[in-house]
Amino acid sequence: MTEPLYDEDPEPSERFPAGLLYVPFRPGPCGHTTLRLFRTPLGRRTAVGFTSRRRLVTTLGTEQAWIRLAAPALRALAEPLGVTTLTVDPQFTAPAAAPERATAAAPAAPDRAASAAPAPASALRVG
Repeated sequence: MTEPLYDEDPEPSERFPAGLLYVPFRPGPCGHTTLRLFRTPLGRRTAVGFTSRRRLVTTLGTEQAWIRLAAPALRALAEPLGVTTLTVDPQFTAPAAAPERATAAAPAAPDRAASAAPAPASALRVG
């Protein structure tokens, strides 16, 4: 069953409008800002917004720059980049994968007990 659409409802598929969001960004060239995009656990790119600064800082750290945008404005910025998903208040993130550095020492034998332990799953992946 589809939900009814109303002209005055800015986000008809959501239970309630999110209002202004705290949106992470990174500095770009020449003083411009660049929208920071993330990936879902299944690898799809998503724009991210937080309903409070505290939630943004808890998830991404105190050094993360942010701007305030309404959800429709955030969607409009992300759409030309092919991003159609908006995640509000994600709780977990994982750091971006870093390439392995070559070392002069011989690699150590893998610890089978440590490699058999499951790794925790994350809600978003930086990338």
